[in-house]
Amino acid sequence: MDIKATIALGGNPNSGKTTLFNELTGARQHVGNYPGVTVEKKEGTYIHDGHEIHIVDLPGTYSLTAYSVEEVVARDFLVNEKPEVIINIVDSSNLERNLYLTLQFLERGIPTCIALNMIDVAKSRGIEINEKKLSELLGVPVVPIIARSGYGKHELMTSAADLARQKEPPLPLKIAYGSDLDRTILEMEKEIMDGDFLTDTYPPRWTAVKYLENDDLMLSKGRKENVQLSEKLEKMMDKVSEHLQETIDTYPEAMVADYRYGYINSILKQGVISRKDDQNRLYTSDKIDRVLTNRFLGPIIMLLVLMGLYHFTFTYSEIPVNLCERFFSWLGDMVSANLPDGLIRSLIVSGIIDGVGGVLGFVPLIMFMFFGIALLEDSGYLARVAFMLDRVFMIFGLHGSSVMSYIISGGIAGGCAVPGIMAARTLRSPRERIATLLTAPFMNCGAKLPIFALLIAAFFSENEGMLMLLFTLIAWCGALIVAKLLRLTVIRGESTPFVMELPPYRLPTFKGLAIHTWERTWQYIKKAGTVILGISVIIWAMMTFPRLPDSQVPESDSEKAMAALKYSVAGRIGTALESVTRIAGFDWRTNIALVGGFAAKEVVVSALGTAYSMGDVDPESSGSLADTLASEPGWSPLTAMSLIIFIMFYSPCFVAVICIVKEAGSWKWGLFSMIFNTTLAYLFAVAVFQAGKAAGY
Repeated sequence: MDIKATIALGGNPNSGKTTLFNELTGARQHVGNYPGVTVEKKEGTYIHDGHEIHIVDLPGTYSLTAYSVEEVVARDFLVNEKPEVIINIVDSSNLERNLYLTLQFLERGIPTCIALNMIDVAKSRGIEINEKKLSELLGVPVVPIIARSGYGKHELMTSAADLARQKEPPLPLKIAYGSDLDRTILEMEKEIMDGDFLTDTYPPRWTAVKYLENDDLMLSKGRKENVQLSEKLEKMMDKVSEHLQETIDTYPEAMVADYRYGYINSILKQGVISRKDDQNRLYTSDKIDRVLTNRFLGPIIMLLVLMGLYHFTFTYSEIPVNLCERFFSWLGDMVSANLPDGLIRSLIVSGIIDGVGGVLGFVPLIMFMFFGIALLEDSGYLARVAFMLDRVFMIFGLHGSSVMSYIISGGIAGGCAVPGIMAARTLRSPRERIATLLTAPFMNCGAKLPIFALLIAAFFSENEGMLMLLFTLIAWCGALIVAKLLRLTVIRGESTPFVMELPPYRLPTFKGLAIHTWERTWQYIKKAGTVILGISVIIWAMMTFPRLPDSQVPESDSEKAMAALKYSVAGRIGTALESVTRIAGFDWRTNIALVGGFAAKEVVVSALGTAYSMGDVDPESSGSLADTLASEPGWSPLTAMSLIIFIMFYSPCFVAVICIVKEAGSWKWGLFSMIFNTTLAYLFAVAVFQAGKAAGY
C-alpha cells in the first residue's frame, strides 16, 4: 500500500467515530476547517506495519443526501478527495439505522470496510451479531471493535489496508426501488450516459437516485452542468412523483428510504442478528435516564452536576494558577532588573509579560474546566441536558437544537461562541437560527472565564463555585429572555418541533478525555500567543503614545505614570467614555480594557494587566492583578459584579461577529449584535451598579 494512502472515517453521530479516530491517531492529529466552510476537519496519521496512513475523520452524518452542511462536506470529500477506503463505523446495538448510511457508501461504489463498534454494548443488550454472515451478504469486510478500548483496531486497519491495495474499484450496489422508480431510474440512466452528464464525478445510477431524492446539491450541480438535460431529468422526477402521490400517497424520496430499510431488514433476517433477551426490557441507559431526565429530579441533578464541575475546577486549579502567576511575576521582575528603564523594558514587561501572562496564567483553570466538560460530553450526559432544556426553549421561541449551540458557546462555561454560532446551522427555521445566532454569544465562553476568575479571586474568593454557577444561570436566563423578546418583535414566527437521538451512556477513557482537553486548551494557548499577543502590543502602544511632554510632567513621582497613561491615545479614549460608564461603575482604565475586548474577550484581562502595570510607579511590587484590583480605591465587589454582567452580555468578539454575518448572510445582523448587545449590557450593568449603591453596597 502507498505510504500516502488516505482512509476516511464515516458514520452516524454518536457511533464512536471520533473515539476511534483518537485511538488510531493519538497525538498525531491536527484540527482545522474544511475549505470554504466552518466545519471542523480532523486529520491524523496511523502507523500500520511500518506504513503511514493518512486518517480523516468526516463529520457525523446519517445520510449522503445534502440536508445539512455536514452531509455536504462528507459527500464532497468522498467525491473530490477519493480516499482509498472509507471505514464505516456502525453502532452494533443499533445496526438497522446505522446500515442506512452504509448502503449509500456501497451504492456510491466507495471501497468500504465496516467497523462493528460497541459490540460490548450490543452483547449487554442480548444482541449477537454474525459479522461473517454480514460481510458475506454485503460483500465488504466487517470487523468487530470496541473503539474506546482499542479492541480490534489492528484487525480493522489490516482489513482496510488490504482493501486499499485492491486495484479494481468495487461495483456499486444496486438496490431495487420498486417497478415505478426502477423504470424511471433506467430511463434517467440512459439520458445521463448519452449526455455524458456528471459521469466524470458520479455513477449514472447514483445521479438518477439523487434526482429522485430531490437532492438540492445535485440539482444545483446538474443545472450548472447542462441546464436542458437537468430540466428533462427533473420533469421525469416530477412525473413519477405525481404518479406515486395519486396511487399510494407518497413521494420518491420516501420510497427510496423505505426500500433501503427493506433491504437492510432482509439482510439482518438472514442469520446476521439474534437476540437472547427480551427485546422490550429496559437497557442500562434507559434505567439511568428514568432518573437523570425525570421532569422534577432531572433539573436538580443538572444544577448539582454543574455546581460540582465548578467546585472541581476552582478548587483543584487554584495551586497551579498561583504557580503560573508567581512565574510571570518572577519573569517580569527578572526582566525589569536586567533591562534599563525605557520603551523596550516597558514593552516587554507591561505589554507582553503582564498582558499575555495575565491570560496564560489561567491555562490550568481552563484545562480543568475543559476536562470536566469533556467528561460530561463523552459520557453522553450533555445530550440529556439538551433533551431536558428543549421544553424550556420552546417557551422562549427557540428550538431544542439551540441548546447545543448554547452549550458549545459556553453554556457550561469554557466553550467558544464561534463553533456555537456555526452549530445553529442544524436549525431548519431561519427565524430560530437568527435568534440562536444573536443570543449564543451571551454564554460564558472560555475567553470570558479568565475575566470572571480574576474578579472572583479578587472580590468573592470565598464562594467561587457558587458564584460561577450563578453567572451561568444569569447568562442562560438573559439569553432566553432576549431570545423571547426578539421572537416577539424583529424575528416573529412559529417554533418548529425538536427530535434528537440520545446516545447510550459510556464510561469515557482517560486517553479520549486527555485528547479532547488538550485540543481545546492548545487552541486557547495558541490564541494567547498570537492574537492576544498582537492586540496586547497594540494596546501597550496606545497606552504609551503620544508621550507626555516634559512641560506637563508632574513633579510628584506618584503622579507621573498615571499622567502619562492618561495622556496616551488609550487614556484619552477611556477618559472620554468615563462620563457615560461611570454610572455603571467603570473608570477610564477599565474602559480601555473593554474597548480591547471588542477584538477578543481575553484582551480584557491582558489590557487590565497592562493598564495597572503602566499606571503604577512600582509595578514590581504590585503583586498579582487580582490583589492590585482588590486594593484599588475605585474597585469594590459591586464594581466587579457590574463589570461581570457587562462583559457577559456586551458585543461578541470580532471573529464571532464575522461568523454571525456569514451564517446569517447579512452584515446587518453582525452590526445589530454589536450595537444591541452592548446597549443591553450597559443597561444591565447600570441597573446592577445603581441598585447596589441604593441598597448600600
